[in-house]
Amino acid sequence: MARLALLSVSNKTGLIDLARTLVAEFEFEIISSGGTATALKEAGIPVTKVAEYTGSPEILGGRVKTLHPRIHGGILARRDVPQDLTDLTDNQIRAIDLVAVNLYPFEQTISKPDVSLADAIEQIDIGGPAMLRASAKNHDHLTVLCDPEQYNTYLEELRKNSGETSLEFRQKCALATFQHTANYDRAIADYLSGKFTPESTAGAQFNLSGKEQQTLRYGENPHQNATWYQTGTTPTGWTTSSILQGKELSYNNLVDLEAARRLIAEFPDTPAAAILKHTNPCGTALGTTLAEAYQKAFDTDSVSAFGGIVALNRPIDPATATALTQTFLECIVAPGCESEAEAIIKKKPKVRVLILPDLTQRPAQTVKIIAGGFLAQDSDNIIETTSTWRAVTEKQPTAEELAELLFAWKVAKHVKSNAIVVTRDRTTIGIGAGQMNRVGSVKIALEQAAEKSQGAILASDGFFPFDDCVKTAAAAGITAIVQPGGSMRDRDSIEAANQLGITMMFTDIRHFLH
Repeated sequence: MARLALLSVSNKTGLIDLARTLVAEFEFEIISSGGTATALKEAGIPVTKVAEYTGSPEILGGRVKTLHPRIHGGILARRDVPQDLTDLTDNQIRAIDLVAVNLYPFEQTISKPDVSLADAIEQIDIGGPAMLRASAKNHDHLTVLCDPEQYNTYLEELRKNSGETSLEFRQKCALATFQHTANYDRAIADYLSGKFTPESTAGAQFNLSGKEQQTLRYGENPHQNATWYQTGTTPTGWTTSSILQGKELSYNNLVDLEAARRLIAEFPDTPAAAILKHTNPCGTALGTTLAEAYQKAFDTDSVSAFGGIVALNRPIDPATATALTQTFLECIVAPGCESEAEAIIKKKPKVRVLILPDLTQRPAQTVKIIAGGFLAQDSDNIIETTSTWRAVTEKQPTAEELAELLFAWKVAKHVKSNAIVVTRDRTTIGIGAGQMNRVGSVKIALEQAAEKSQGAILASDGFFPFDDCVKTAAAAGITAIVQPGGSMRDRDSIEAANQLGITMMFTDIRHFLH
């Protein structure tokens, strides 16, 4: 008797080629449900509908199709257990050798902005996960495929093994299936948690899973293994990027690129460029053109820019491309690249150039691993505006100073704490990052700015616990400061600013980055 395959797929990619090969080359018979059976019939492939095979019609608007003993008996029967084989014979059930199932597009459905809860509920697959889990459980005796990408590998496996599959292959497919159904259930649980769970208990469980996107050359150091995973079934963020040229991405590249993307996303309305090293910006600037913005950012600290990561918020044009080739860079990311610019950048074939159409995505949460667990927090996604700031000094900011302070504040948000950013003309001229005390960061930023600090402004990601930072800034020529406020000794800093003729703004929001 011919072997039996059960095909029931939401994603029809590769379906027809798989089914045609199964029938023509390996003499399978096929049973299918719903739209899968229709697609096969239209392609001229012989198929028996599940309802015909089971003798039970689809009911409840298609909610019940494959939940039947003739289906699950054929999947779960152990071929080396005599009683199982007797049960199959007594109930006129055929053993199933292949199950190819993929699930209703739940994640794609809930990603739509206007989706209703009722629509989402109807995309919770019941029969599909039941068949997948049953098949994976009984992988000793049949093969289960949950992803169209497995089809060609499966057919090659049959050709290699005279129409059979190896236990090792079936085990790999079973594992992939359990991972697939776990991710599917996680997506449903996360969605319904947001709908059903009171805010006080919404964080009682946090689910994190991913599908391997790429094995990386190594981690932070060559002795560390690293892998890049995609969360969700629908590609988002960096999984939607394309690589124009350059070597394979490393772990450090991706970490730096994400830091660069988050920074450049702060400036959607004006041509902007950011250059980062070790996740900290060494230069950020706005310009009337992209080339101008990049050159200003580069000139901030041309020494540190060597081997840096560049993020641009506009497609790369020829003028910018020419400037980018004047030094060694690790990676460049932009939302696009003009063809003439692409030809120019190819003169530097080792630099990695990525195209990420949407640089402005804001992940809802960030996660860090600690021993025995992990930490999750809401991402720092506050949209910055000066409307809620407070002028706490006698001297009030001019409109120009306020705009400059906002630029510096947005950059400081992406500098490792203790963070100090000195800017003028919407360009960073000095950055102090990650120091153990705030005045140390102030001194580093002002030393880098040198004589340019005269008439510049300064942003601090945290409050000033003492007035020493204000006095140091004033001595270097800083005219305005923005900081969160909130120190027990705020009055000392305010009085120092008043005595020295400096404008000081409190944001009442801090932006520590660890």
